[in-house]
Amino acid sequence: MLKVIFLGTGGSVPSPCRGMPSLMVVREGERMLFDCGEGTQRQMMCCRSGFMDVGSIFLTHFHADHTLGIPGLIQTMGFQGRTEPLHIYGPKFVREYCDILNSLGYLKPAFDVVAHELRHGDVVERNGYKVEAFRTFHSVPGLGYALMEDARLGRFDRQRALELGVPEGPLFGRLHRGEDVEVKGSIIKSSDVVGEPRPGRRIVYTGDTAPSQAFLPVLKGADLWISEATFADEASDKAAETLHSSSGDVARLAATAGVQRLILTHISSRYSEDITPLLEDARKYFPGVVVAEDFMEVDVPLRE
Repeated sequence: MLKVIFLGTGGSVPSPCRGMPSLMVVREGERMLFDCGEGTQRQMMCCRSGFMDVGSIFLTHFHADHTLGIPGLIQTMGFQGRTEPLHIYGPKFVREYCDILNSLGYLKPAFDVVAHELRHGDVVERNGYKVEAFRTFHSVPGLGYALMEDARLGRFDRQRALELGVPEGPLFGRLHRGEDVEVKGSIIKSSDVVGEPRPGRRIVYTGDTAPSQAFLPVLKGADLWISEATFADEASDKAAETLHSSSGDVARLAATAGVQRLILTHISSRYSEDITPLLEDARKYFPGVVVAEDFMEVDVPLRE
């Protein structure tokens, strides 16, 4: 199971219907946060996503709207008796940021808060997947993240295996795992009954950034791109000035990259009452685009 929970979908300032930027990725029971704006822990409680077993927070940059939820989350984790380390990943100055966190409000948690500074191209290896950091283009140092699953085994052709004389049972599993086996004096190759490896799923989150062709290699064929779209195209000059993105620019890039799904977040409060301009601009290039809402959950299915 691979799922994204949008905890906060607003940009810069909260609104009655949108919290500050944060999303949770749940993979096979493992939970991780990407950004943690003010009020994130309350959003987690409201949607019952759980937070005690969040092991990692990946920060795109250190603007307050993406980080102010961390001190309260750490304090609540401490109140609830957490002992496992919390790992915080981010761009340059993440260690200094975590030092400041540990000095705020006399937190002194009973668990370690471990900082990991990442640069463009750095990879965090995990069991069955990895998270790759890449440079973004905002007014402060920033990173985007691509969560990429390992390739899955190819499809096992049961009928072909039986035709080759392989009896049902443990030999099926060995063949599927890539082993050749001997049956009645004949060697049956795994490649005879197992197809090509199937690619794992990929989610890309770019955080606050101006759009860039530099994202194309990591976006190409992604199952899901979660992109900011602070402005509609009518405010593209404002987007360029502040190094943010307009919905049309994002959608055009998504279409070029061939991403499977595009979800827009970090929505300016100017669109609190009506997101139609964002959707209209984006649908010119990517008809299936979606604007995220707080507490929206999105499943990312396995690839065929």
